[in-house]
This record gives sequence, C-alpha cells and structure tokens, in this order.
Amino acid sequence: MPASLPASADVVIVGGGLAGLAAARRLDRAGLDWVLVEAADRLGGRVATDEVDGYRLDRGFQVLNTAYPRLSALVDLAALDLCPFTPGVLVRRGPDLVRLAASLRPGVLGASLGAASRLGSRLDLVRFAALVARYASLPPARLLDAPETTAEAALRQAGLSHAFIEELARPFLSGVLADRSLETSSHVLAMIIRSFARGRIAVPATGMAALPAAVAAPLPAGRLHHGTPVGAVAPGSVSLVDGPVVRCRAVLVAAATTLLPAVPMPRMHALTTYYHSSADAPLSEPTLLLDGDRREIVANTVVVSAAAPGYAPPGRALVATSVVGPSAPPEPVVRAELARLYGVAVDDWEHLRTVSIPAALPAAPPPQGRLRAPVALGDGLFVAGDHRDSPSIQGALASGWRAAGAIVASLR
Repeated sequence: MPASLPASADVVIVGGGLAGLAAARRLDRAGLDWVLVEAADRLGGRVATDEVDGYRLDRGFQVLNTAYPRLSALVDLAALDLCPFTPGVLVRRGPDLVRLAASLRPGVLGASLGAASRLGSRLDLVRFAALVARYASLPPARLLDAPETTAEAALRQAGLSHAFIEELARPFLSGVLADRSLETSSHVLAMIIRSFARGRIAVPATGMAALPAAVAAPLPAGRLHHGTPVGAVAPGSVSLVDGPVVRCRAVLVAAATTLLPAVPMPRMHALTTYYHSSADAPLSEPTLLLDGDRREIVANTVVVSAAAPGYAPPGRALVATSVVGPSAPPEPVVRAELARLYGVAVDDWEHLRTVSIPAALPAAPPPQGRLRAPVALGDGLFVAGDHRDSPSIQGALASGWRAAGAIVASLR
C-alpha cells in the first residue's frame, strides 16, 4: 500500500474517470474525508491524450460541448483554451460536398436550402430545423416527459424522409452515440441535439486530457491515488489487489466494473479512430465531414489540426476518422474511403495510429426515463458513471456529482 493511502476515510471513490473526479469535487466541497483510487497509471478514464512524434492523439475522437451544464460548473472553459469546430457539417453526396449549417444550429436554415435537392428535400430541412428548435427551446423536464421511443423512430415521427435520415442523421448520430442502429432512447437524442443546438463543439488546445486534469486541479493531490487497483468492495471497506483494506463509511464505484454484482455491466458500443497525417490539409476548415453515400464504413472524419493547430507539428495536418462498431476495417480500406470523401489523393498520407475503444460509450436503449438511474444501492454502496445518466461527458460528470450528493445526504 502506498504510504500516503490512509487506513480509513469517510468515503472511498473507486475510479478516477470524469465521474469519480466530479464526485471528489463535491465531497471535498462538503468537507468529507475522502480518498480516490484508480487502477490505471493516470486519471481521466476514457478521456486521455497520447503525444506521438509531435502529434496529440486523443484516445478516440472526442469533443467538448460548451452547453454541457456540469462542464461549465466544474471547469473554467476559458482556461481550457478551447478550439472550436465549425457549426454544422459537410456531407459527401456523390461528386458534391453539401454544407448543412442548419442541421445543428437553429435560425440559419436559409444557408442550407440550396442543398436540399441533393440531400433530402426542402421539407426535410424545415422539419429538421423545427425539431432542433424544439429541443433547444423547451426545458429539459418537458423533453424528458415526452413519450419515449428510439432515436430513429423519433426522427421518422418528425416527418423526416428515409433519404434524409440515411444520408445525414444516421452518419452524424452514429458518430455521436456510437450507435449506427439508432436504437438509443429518444430522450437521449433530445438532450444531445439540445446541447449541439445551444453550444459549440471544441477540443482543448493541448488535447482532451486537459479536461480531467482541469476537473482534478482543485483537489488535494494526496487524496488521488492512481496505479492502485481494487480487488473487492463491501459495505464499509475497499480491498486493494495487493491485500490492504481501507475502511470507510461509504463506497462509490465510479467505473464500469464487476465489483458491484447488483449493478449489471452496461452493454457498451465500440468506436475506432484512425489518425492520419498529411503535408497539406485535405480541408481547410475544422468541419465534420459525413458520408452521405450510404457506404456505412466511415461515420465521420475531420481535420482536427484545422481547429487546434497544436495537435500536429508545424507543416503537418492531423486527420481523425471515426468508425462505429466492433469490426473495424483495415486501414487501407479507410484510406480509400478518405480519398473519396475528401476528393484528394491520400497515397502519401502517414498512418499514425489506429485507436480501438471496445467500450467507448454505454448503450442507452429505451426506456431511459429521465436519464437518472439510481446511484444509491444501500448499505453505504453507491455507483456513478455515464451509464447512470446519459452516454456523454455531461452524463459522466453529472452522475458523479449526483452520487456525491447522495453520499453527503446519507452520511449527514
């Protein structure tokens, strides 16, 4: 046992991802005696950045949304030096790149109507803009009280055509939700689209690892223990793999783990990100590029360094390409798709790394209700993670904060 790890504490947090760190912030604010243990050699969980030969490669393509309420409550967004992406998307449709600024931002529909004949119809765009405006303007409680179905069924109920769903909605949402089938709850869909409509997507200038570092920054470093795997938890105790036991009044498991038999392991969706480098950026703007030709290989691709130049060395461009599902195609197949999507030669591109995340996001099929699964299990055991709220950074942060609130109420 590390010398600084106490023999007892009010609360032991198992897991140093965003949920565990958010919980630690609330427990620390409440004045409780807590300690956090993380099995990995770093904090951050699924949010991490590797530096490779001057490139910053996130562990899978991830972005922050400035509209996430728990994000702005815990972190000074200005201090993250956020680098925003262009609002809207570009869609490859045959020989054309169709820009749809209205797809994510209400109030700018006119900029996209000229593309309607190449992607769905004018009526599709009007109906989609109305749906986005509804999600953006109604209070979350109203949205979560609506009848629940799947994301795909919700889009069809909104009157969107099959072509519009297949050529825009499915490619975009599959990358966001890691769910090409769009079986995700319509309540999750509403909250995700609401966030995109009300905020901007961006990455920190130094990589996504800056987020967990910022959440952890105000915490006493001596209470954060990485490289400390847990073997078992029980009411009143946490047993480390190397044998020692930490006694406590409450245990919060903030990780997808088998440590809590009463909480089934969530079904997880897989994502794979291919990182390529090129001397010339295939697109001069940081805009998500979607495949509207229904080939269903690449979900999206983006020139990350066009948003955040620090992600690549001077004179180089970094391209991140996302593929949904457990069966990732070989890199040459993805490279051929990128040549078609960007409309440029890619033979001289350098393949930097393929990052496969088998457990990228928890599945969230209906019923999800109000996106608030129980966090208190009884006997001083608690659970947190984005599988208890929504499959997103917001969900992870919110679940940790909510679980810590339940612990404070229980102990007091």
